[in-house]
Amino acid sequence: MSTILPSQRVPYSAIVDRPKLAVPDGGRMLVWVIVNVEHWGMERPMPRMVLSPPMGQPLQPDLPNWAWHEYGMRVGFWRIHDALKNLGIVPTLAINGIVCQSYPRVAQAALDLNWEFMGHGFVQGPMHAVADQRDAIKKTVDAIKAFTGTAPRGWESPGLTETADTIDHLAEAGIEYVADWVFDDQPVWIPAKPKPVLSVPYSVELNDIPMMLLQSHTGSEMYERGVAQIDRLWQESATIPRVMAISVHPYITGAPHRIANFERLLAYAQAKPGVVIRTGADINDWYRAQVAPPA
Repeated sequence: MSTILPSQRVPYSAIVDRPKLAVPDGGRMLVWVIVNVEHWGMERPMPRMVLSPPMGQPLQPDLPNWAWHEYGMRVGFWRIHDALKNLGIVPTLAINGIVCQSYPRVAQAALDLNWEFMGHGFVQGPMHAVADQRDAIKKTVDAIKAFTGTAPRGWESPGLTETADTIDHLAEAGIEYVADWVFDDQPVWIPAKPKPVLSVPYSVELNDIPMMLLQSHTGSEMYERGVAQIDRLWQESATIPRVMAISVHPYITGAPHRIANFERLLAYAQAKPGVVIRTGADINDWYRAQVAPPA
């Protein structure tokens, strides 16, 4: 087991001290959109709740909270799917490996539009609770490769959770980039064994779970916060390019009272001069071509 904590792996680096990088298509900042699709099995407690149990006592099977998520896979996903398709945006699909079997219709729809598939654990649950991380990562990679024909290059742990060993296990499995390290506006190399892994900027701020579930904002918060973030990162990218993530879940953003603000935000990003929308794998390639990994 590793004794190196995540905080000890990456040296501090001030963004103002970094070189200016060339952005594709003559742009100045990069945006990627992440759609998270997950498997919530009724044989275990639900990963999140929208409705607290009567008298505060957890119950199983937890029908209302399972059904809340199931609505996202049956209905909400298709609103997000159509929004992205209509705008011509190719996102990154953060997918539990088992979803390829449990919701093949969802996975196939993403594959048909050439969405990037990114590993998101095998089933939804923290990496700290996984008995054998190597096996769970391998099962995820194998499931995605069997379904798409290509192994995933990126990884987002459920809940962004990692133990001290996770990044090494991911490197061993051939993962090139991760979205768990939400500590910068640019990609950052993470030393790992047998080879470094790249952190591509993700977000806990432009993420519908904190915004809607934890902070209890209305759907308009995604648009207002997203526009403010785009505008400031666009301004700062005049000197040093920034990367921005927009992360959504079908059971949250796919709700009928929220989807319009997601569509408005995407349209705003597309219309902003110099904003280039790419997948996580594209951003991984872009950075690697200009910044070599640590020795």
